[in-house]
Amino acid sequence: MNQVKTRETTANPMFKNPWEPYRLMNELGRWDPFKELGWPLTQMDLSTFSPSFEVKETPGAYIFKADLPGVKNGDVDIHVEGNRLNIRGKREAEKREDNETYHAYERSFGSFSRSFLLPEPVAAEHVHAELKEGILTLSIPKSPEARPQKIQVTS
Repeated sequence: MNQVKTRETTANPMFKNPWEPYRLMNELGRWDPFKELGWPLTQMDLSTFSPSFEVKETPGAYIFKADLPGVKNGDVDIHVEGNRLNIRGKREAEKREDNETYHAYERSFGSFSRSFLLPEPVAAEHVHAELKEGILTLSIPKSPEARPQKIQVTS
């Protein structure tokens, strides 16, 4: 079996001990090419919490669902103004100690804000919101004028 000798350098800390794969992966994972180019965004700007939404229309209502794991009820603010739905909230970052070693830190935290334009008038006074097991569900009933109505044809 052939052995290849590697040269250890002190200039690059990634090559101090080649047998520490987790440290090496951690160093590579933290590399930020935009930072080296002088890009004004920081890593925190690139990993802002932005929940995904699902919007469904039924004959009598609009149903909104969003994945909000780790968000508390008091950290979500929902308003209906005219035909605009505004949802704001935040997910607090967990306290990180300086003496702890993280091999990956990919979770995102921070504030979010989403607005949706509703195509028809809604009954804002009857909106139902529930945050259960990290899923926000909004049921926004259509106003009676906007609901489909069957028209009888006479002869």
